[in-house]
Amino acid sequence: MNPPDFTLDKIKFATDGPTFEKAIMLYESGKVTQVEEGIRSYTAVVIGTKPYRVSVEARRYDYGHCTCYLGQNGTLCKHMVSLAIYVVKAGKPLTDSEKKLVQNPSCSGKLGILDKKKLSTVEKSITSAFRYIKPYNGPSRLWFSYQNALQEGCNRLSAIISDLPISIQTAELLVNLLLRLDKKLSTGGVDDSDGTVGGFIEEVVIVLQEYAKFDPCCLKAFQKLKDKEICFGWEEPLLDLLSIALN
Repeated sequence: MNPPDFTLDKIKFATDGPTFEKAIMLYESGKVTQVEEGIRSYTAVVIGTKPYRVSVEARRYDYGHCTCYLGQNGTLCKHMVSLAIYVVKAGKPLTDSEKKLVQNPSCSGKLGILDKKKLSTVEKSITSAFRYIKPYNGPSRLWFSYQNALQEGCNRLSAIISDLPISIQTAELLVNLLLRLDKKLSTGGVDDSDGTVGGFIEEVVIVLQEYAKFDPCCLKAFQKLKDKEICFGWEEPLLDLLSIALN
């Protein structure tokens, strides 16, 4: 079977949590059957409450069809996602890390510093995730796919952040990340009408507050915020912590 254009990471970060988790259950319980490859597409029978005929395209796992209620109404369903997982994994078992779903940034609770190679990898991953947080210039019919792209970008960033050790080094990395997001929202043309990016920023601020509890040296990273023009006020809790520490 020829591999698709999409990857497991694409599926994981671009699918809502409940649908991804249900798709994993279908895949691991052997419910994806009779898988066949077509011309740049794949078909299968996925056993749910009854057998469903499912198809996905090789270029995009969310382009396809399913005979379930959601699929017939043009909604990405767990059956389509389970087939996409099967195609990517070729029926092989998933690892714990592959199944782990991170859709909100969290503090790892581990102190440490990234070596030069790891830091470079993290910075490249952040840059890659930022490509999904882009200006909106399309017609109204693309609105929902645009919002999904914003969510995917934030999901990818959440996974990166949640794996970081705590140090002044990574605190500075997160402060710079927040400043980049602020710029995208204020002057970069990002339409965050549903608050996806704004909510993510607030969650990263909470992570940085946790950093300061584990390692007070991280407070030094917040000093950079004192000299910046920030549009949305997310920096205030961090500057409050810095002010308390200095007084």
